[in-house]
Amino acid sequence: MELFDKMIDKTKNLLPTDGIVHYYGKVLPKENADKYLGCLLATIAWRNDEAVIFGKKVITKRKVAWYGDQPFEYTYSNNTKQALPWTKELLELKSLIESQSGETYNSCLMNLYHNGEEGVGWHSDGEADLKKDGAIASLSLGAERRFIFKHKQTGEKVEVLLEHGSLLIMEGKTQTCWLHTLPVTKRVTQLRISLTFRTIC
Repeated sequence: MELFDKMIDKTKNLLPTDGIVHYYGKVLPKENADKYLGCLLATIAWRNDEAVIFGKKVITKRKVAWYGDQPFEYTYSNNTKQALPWTKELLELKSLIESQSGETYNSCLMNLYHNGEEGVGWHSDGEADLKKDGAIASLSLGAERRFIFKHKQTGEKVEVLLEHGSLLIMEGKTQTCWLHTLPVTKRVTQLRISLTFRTIC
């Protein structure tokens, strides 16, 4: 696995057109990734996510949390969240991601998936609160999960396996031209946390 990690080309764009996605592979050693996973499970103010779909309020099984430099408001799926102050561990991970990517971020939306039967359907992160074409960095902790992109016009798909301690960065026109999903699967029985660092305007 160590040899495989070294072979990953983080400069390669995974998308064939109309967007930029870089997969960095594992940016945290397993021991550190395990430590942060346990810490975030214990210290983050997790809540079940809420969404308004066709006028009906839906509460998801997965849990979410929203942190940032300021008490930013972030609205998606007709639901508004207010950011909590950074924790020590989140600031450490933010610093790591910024050093890896050369980007800066002022907030982080986190998702806790208890197993593979929890996922997210096709969507793009194009909310008005976000910096236009800004980079979104996704750090994965826990179970390996498939992550799929689909071009909005052509339907072309690109798939990547997100590993424990790995980093994926989406930027440019990715959110404008592509959808992405974390598909559900009964094969995955362990939990996963995704930390998506982003910039609120």
